[in-house]
Amino acid sequence: MADLKAVHQTVNDLGHRSEASVKAVWRELSSVVKIGIVNSNLITTFAGMWLAFYFTGEHFLENLHLVFFALFGAALVIAGSCAINNYIDRDIDRYMERTKTRPTVTGTMDARRVLWAGIALVFIGEMSLLMTTVTAAIVGLIGMVTYVFLYTLWTKRHYTVNTIVGSISGAVPPVIGWTAVDPNFHVVPLVLFFIMFLWQPPHFLALAMKRCEEYRAAGIPMLPVVHGFAITKRQIVVWVACLLPLPFYLFSLGVPFLTVATLLNIGWLLLGLAGFKMKDDLKWAKWMFVYSLNYLTILFVAMVIATLW
Repeated sequence: MADLKAVHQTVNDLGHRSEASVKAVWRELSSVVKIGIVNSNLITTFAGMWLAFYFTGEHFLENLHLVFFALFGAALVIAGSCAINNYIDRDIDRYMERTKTRPTVTGTMDARRVLWAGIALVFIGEMSLLMTTVTAAIVGLIGMVTYVFLYTLWTKRHYTVNTIVGSISGAVPPVIGWTAVDPNFHVVPLVLFFIMFLWQPPHFLALAMKRCEEYRAAGIPMLPVVHGFAITKRQIVVWVACLLPLPFYLFSLGVPFLTVATLLNIGWLLLGLAGFKMKDDLKWAKWMFVYSLNYLTILFVAMVIATLW
């Protein structure tokens, strides 16, 4: 009887260890491909695709194959690009609190395998996007090249404009979604691109203020590191102000959407202006960062909801 209990206990222990091992592997993979970035970009990809169906008169349920290949392809291209970024930045990631536990830094995953896995993910993702339109695949490739080569390998370590260059790749996902349905030029994907492009500098500059000393230790010339908080705060407010007119180019989505989008923009701008009076710059940066996350989610969800009225 005692032997049976011992066997049962051993089986349970092995099961728990196996489950813990699976969770650990998943955490490492999620870290390498930056699953949070992938998920947030898929929201904008889906919104761009949904609006393409809406404005072109195509039916969503009749084109589920496009939905699958577009989302699957975009997810893999983004994940692969992030994996390559992890490989390249493994020498400086060790100096930052939020990145020092990445598998490419700790050595729990072989760096070269991460690189080849990233390349493979990008390749498979591009093949998936080709199942929609050639334009979508080209847009996806532009995003990858911008992120890996122009941002990670070039500007990130040398120039304060790295945030602006990186914003190009971050603005690509909704365009991928649109062009997967309609490869022809339309003003809507252009507006979506500029919304995402203008949203990113204030978002990442607020993060750079919060992590200023970490970026300094890593030798990354972020704006607050090189020029200080005062100039960074002014630039953040200017970028936010530039968002104000963009929702009006989407007037066909209706007054409710324009109202929500404008209130979001005004709220962000007022919070930005309040930073000139606040003495605690880091607290203000945290508020701006959190607001930017909620802004993006609410705005793009509102675009989808606006088409359902």
